[in-house]
Amino acid sequence: MSKLPDFEGLAMFAKVAEEGSFAAAATAMGVSVATVSRAVTRLEERLGGRLFNRTSRRLALTDYGRTLAERAAKIYAEAEEAEDFARETSRRPRGLVKLAAPLSFGVRWVSPLLPEFFRTYPDISIDLHLTDAHADLIGEGFDAALRIAIMEDSSLVARLIAPVRRFVVASPAYLSRCGRPQHPRDLSAHQCLTYTNRAKPDVWRFTHAGGEDCTVTPTGALRGTSVEALLPTVLDGLAIAELPEFVATQYFLDKQLEPVLSDWRLPEGGLYFVTATARARPAKVSALADFFISKLSAAEWRVEALMERKPPSRRRR
Repeated sequence: MSKLPDFEGLAMFAKVAEEGSFAAAATAMGVSVATVSRAVTRLEERLGGRLFNRTSRRLALTDYGRTLAERAAKIYAEAEEAEDFARETSRRPRGLVKLAAPLSFGVRWVSPLLPEFFRTYPDISIDLHLTDAHADLIGEGFDAALRIAIMEDSSLVARLIAPVRRFVVASPAYLSRCGRPQHPRDLSAHQCLTYTNRAKPDVWRFTHAGGEDCTVTPTGALRGTSVEALLPTVLDGLAIAELPEFVATQYFLDKQLEPVLSDWRLPEGGLYFVTATARARPAKVSALADFFISKLSAAEWRVEALMERKPPSRRRR
């Protein structure tokens, strides 16, 4: 005999006891009379005692059945309450969302949106992890992640929010002192800052508007895990760096940084909302996804969007 309680049998027994007949209980539960009868018989055999006295005209609880009926009814009611709560929770956005996002993007573009999100969804809280290392959504228990990447085949479900370009940049002071590279091969003579946390070796793959390809392995005095680690050195005129569009363009308007090799492009990635699965996604995660997509799909950091705005006040380094 299974050690797992016969919840179905207990539920159907409780309903028969409440309704006073197998037919009425079957109608209330949307099953056949035969299904209810089998469930009650199975429960009686499992428990070793008769629960009902049955005649052709009358159905009545035995003394043994009466002692069990109240407890079975309580189990049935609690199960209904649990299902109702689960349905309500799945429809109404509420609860904790564990979210991962890139460090620089999270600070510059995600965090400023959160006050509006919390006003819109007061029953949702967020456990926000900012890191430039790709979080293991399943292994580390994340509900979702914002990722900036060139997405490859993956078991994860990724929804594109906006494209994200990458630029090779330098300050005017650096270019005045060291010269402006005219071809990616010229970068071998320059200080080029790179990242340490990429899964693949840090190489810059350029494509020219005319179709030529060129791959460069940059070298320099500094490697870092994030944009924030590289920016001060680049802004101070000591090196060239590859920066994502959502950071680089903020420094183009006031001429703190300039794009170099403008006729060449690095592979374009995208900003994605990533989850482990799209099936049975909780309402809280769907609400967060829809919110970020509505706020970030316009990609205000893009060159085209920023050039339509007036230059902002000079940022602190």
